[in-house]
Amino acid sequence: MPPKFFDIHTHAHFAAFDEDRDMVMLRAREAGVVMINVGTQKDTSHAAVLLAEKYPGFAYATIGLHPIHTEPSFHDTEELGGVGKEFTSRGEIFDTDYYRKLAKKDSVVAIGECGLDYFRITNPESRIKQEDVFRKQIELAIEMDKPLMIHCRDAYKETIEILNSYFIIHNSKLRGNVHFFAGTWDEAKLFLNLGFTLSFTGVITFARQYGEVIKNAPLDMLMSETDAPYVAPEPYRGKRNEPAYVIEVVKKIAEIRGESYEKVRETLARNAVRFFHLNP
Repeated sequence: MPPKFFDIHTHAHFAAFDEDRDMVMLRAREAGVVMINVGTQKDTSHAAVLLAEKYPGFAYATIGLHPIHTEPSFHDTEELGGVGKEFTSRGEIFDTDYYRKLAKKDSVVAIGECGLDYFRITNPESRIKQEDVFRKQIELAIEMDKPLMIHCRDAYKETIEILNSYFIIHNSKLRGNVHFFAGTWDEAKLFLNLGFTLSFTGVITFARQYGEVIKNAPLDMLMSETDAPYVAPEPYRGKRNEPAYVIEVVKKIAEIRGESYEKVRETLARNAVRFFHLNP
């Protein structure tokens, strides 16, 4: 049977949890939360796999290169840890062979987080680099028959155009989830029409602009996440987020939709099991 709750996008392998990671994992397990720890570059992808191997059947992993890691950029200590490391991005070049090797691990259920992030990007060269790396990860996902875990900020139109090029030109059966979805209902429909799912974080517990999408999207196309250690939901806002708090996201989705909490809880968990091809 499926787990009670599923946090499909979290980062319990990040440095923010170095001092109490085992306790964080224990709290999640006791709450009935199964999780997917999401890689953002080589180091954190490898760490996500190691954590999944330590907690088989309870933690899974994704591996990939986040768009902001494609060139020197700001990184906070929550991710890499250590004094001074918050400015140590190396501008990683996507190493297909490295990620292909990781993708073959049984615990790896998706490629990413990958995609486009134009929030601080102003020069065309940076956009081209992000798009090139995104395409390489799409191709790896097709090769490995795994879904994409997509990060998209200020680039929904461009992301859809790239994804469409694979469906139209290559007749691909590519699948994916758009994590931390923050677009409009019109943008949401473009992803849903491709068969892509949408996931939401604790930000929905204190921000109102997500209601239209959550109300209108089919329930079987939605999933819950924390993006921990970031954006803790109410009543934990301002504290470090953690996977156990995904319960608050599920409660809020049920409230926004005006549907039974138990129905929403069970459906979201089943969605994750189905989408990531798991055998709980």
